[in-house]
Amino acid sequence: MADSQMAPVAPDLCVVLVEPQGALNIGSVARAMMNFAFSDLRLVNPQVDHLADEARRMAVKAAPILEGARIYADLPSALADCHLALGTTRRFGKYREDFLHPDQAARTLLAQPAAARSALVFGREDKGLHTEELDLCQRFITIPTSDLLPSMNLAQAVSLCLYETAKAAGAAAGKESHKRRTARGEVVEAMFRHMRRTLLDIGFLNPQNPDHILRSFRRIFGRSGLHEREIRILHGLWGRIDWVEGERRKQLSAVNSQPSAEKPQSKPTPEAES
Repeated sequence: MADSQMAPVAPDLCVVLVEPQGALNIGSVARAMMNFAFSDLRLVNPQVDHLADEARRMAVKAAPILEGARIYADLPSALADCHLALGTTRRFGKYREDFLHPDQAARTLLAQPAAARSALVFGREDKGLHTEELDLCQRFITIPTSDLLPSMNLAQAVSLCLYETAKAAGAAAGKESHKRRTARGEVVEAMFRHMRRTLLDIGFLNPQNPDHILRSFRRIFGRSGLHEREIRILHGLWGRIDWVEGERRKQLSAVNSQPSAEKPQSKPTPEAES
């Protein structure tokens, strides 16, 4: 039965499936997307033909979503134009704090301005998202399932998240808000690459495992939601650190290149003078 609140102006949201392995699942995801009025389906290195008969049968009347699906070689490319990415996972590790349940994720998505594109990112049916892929997501979603059978079918998980998003959008319809648009994924990742180089250069990050600390920064910035101006400020900070470090190295090089006789001698201690 249709809910009167579920004919909302939906957020600009894409559904990203990373290496989906089943045509039936892809078709079911397309159907769920049409159920809730979403149409932007992105497939990262799919392991099956998303236009196969099995997929079309499960999509039913959502075949246009299958046919319009965009294929990407990797997740950074799929998220390049997105301002917010929410990754789904059940991996409760050291860097997996601040999980969102689907209803909380929906409110996070609705907090984005209308012109900002967001992504719901779902991993492989058997292994989910890799750590490096979760690094590209600002927040994480987990579905509070029973420990007796914690993993959900891919299409069911997508349906649940889209339902909560559509419901929240319906409840928020007509409410005015002044929202700042967060920076696109490609802009954020460029800042993180600059940050990584700078912090490695000054010895703040361990070169053997630089991502260990960098992931903590990703979580901090991911929770705050970086905007374009804040990205520019951070680039300026890293650039200033780069300049200071460059000047320090030039001075050190100049001192080391002097003949030993010209190098400044340290003042003798009183004991040495005596």
